[in-house]
Amino acid sequence: MKVRILEGETRLINLRTRMPFKYGIATMTNVPYAFLHLQVEVDGQAYNGYAADNLPPKWFTKIPETPLGEEMVEMLRVIEHARETAIGMEADSPFDLWLDLHEAQSDWGKSENLAPLLTGFGTSMVERALIEACCRSTGKPFALALRDQDLGLSMGAIQIQMGATKAHEWLPTKPLSSIIARHTVGLADPLTPADILEDEKVADSLPQDLTDCISTYGLRHFKIKVNGQPDTDLARLESLAEIIISHAPAGFAFTLDGNEQFKSITDFQAFWQSIQDKDSLRSFFEKLLFIEQPLHRDIALEDSLYEQFQAWPDRPPVIIDESDAQLDSLGTALRLGYAGTSHKNCKGIFKGITNRCLIAQRTHEGETVVMSGEDLCNVGPVALLQDLAVCAALGIESVERNGHHYHSGLSQLPKTMQTDTLGHHADLYHKGPDGWPTLNIQKGRVDTTSINSAPFGVGFAPDLSSLTSATDWEAPIRP
Repeated sequence: MKVRILEGETRLINLRTRMPFKYGIATMTNVPYAFLHLQVEVDGQAYNGYAADNLPPKWFTKIPETPLGEEMVEMLRVIEHARETAIGMEADSPFDLWLDLHEAQSDWGKSENLAPLLTGFGTSMVERALIEACCRSTGKPFALALRDQDLGLSMGAIQIQMGATKAHEWLPTKPLSSIIARHTVGLADPLTPADILEDEKVADSLPQDLTDCISTYGLRHFKIKVNGQPDTDLARLESLAEIIISHAPAGFAFTLDGNEQFKSITDFQAFWQSIQDKDSLRSFFEKLLFIEQPLHRDIALEDSLYEQFQAWPDRPPVIIDESDAQLDSLGTALRLGYAGTSHKNCKGIFKGITNRCLIAQRTHEGETVVMSGEDLCNVGPVALLQDLAVCAALGIESVERNGHHYHSGLSQLPKTMQTDTLGHHADLYHKGPDGWPTLNIQKGRVDTTSINSAPFGVGFAPDLSSLTSATDWEAPIRP
């Protein structure tokens, strides 16, 4: 499959959340949503491919003093550089083109002193649109194109341990037909109706507090964020434990997101011990699946972590997230004693596939390792669907989903996108009580049938004509 990037453009729309989303050191109320369109020549014929993502400040780089608007502008600059670099690139496979782009973008990022996670975000946007165009060229959905090796993935070029093995040797024979929506409990989220002040009530009919979300969506998996302040965190965990035990099905489970809030393993171990010392939390934490990124990325992969983990043999499973910034980050993490990593399309699809296969290989060898699916407040009709398509193909059953909770469905997007989404993905979206499309979560799950049959998650070509071009766009928060 010979591929060449012919042309492309980036367009944006500024979204406003229906309620604040506090994650780590940031609270999101406004966020740009960027769409990338590429025209890709595949074996001499042109095909369209699309990608999209939020530009969330304080995730790709967690520098408290940088203005939010400045980070949004920087994220767009990274996307635009990757797009401009990709125009005219050609290779003998989608993977080879992606690898060439990854190397060029990484070199540029180093010269600009950008964080690797941020630099790779731009590469991932081109990667997603490239993959979709190539899936359209074959007439195959993503999971089948991956299994048939149409994308040319060479896992050994990313993780040397994988050698010449092929992805289909480690992945499920077919994608998951549904996925558990693991509900994010943000640091500012109301837990009960009594927590909602009159002037903080949302202006729509979707659930706002946690108890209402559990009953409306039938939630049974949760992601709980902590902020590294033990007294505050413990009190909130006790409240959450009581609510979830009382309202969720008996088979509930949850994960804990450390948000890079702990300065050392010693600090985090002390916090963990304080949890174990609480009678009110001990049985609740028997339902813990894993803990995500408790340490700041600056120290999370230091060699000293190996001895520190070895000195804590009965530790809970701890995975990396923000530290998964390089192609070999997972290999480093496993060597140090971490239990795995997360998948987000913004960190790279080819890398994520290889990471999943490496974890499957380690599981086959008897290790207890984890690959989770996480979120960046993703919404449809492109970003969320492509992310679910990858998770379904990789067999990741429990995936953090929170965009439907912090955004008013697809109400802020152009009417054509709303209509097309309902027309092509009536299993995943339905018309909510306010008249616009919102995610259809039934018994805590989302149906991925239409996603799995689309070229790459999305069953139509989104009309971007009413969105703002990258050259005319202004950040919703001044840089």
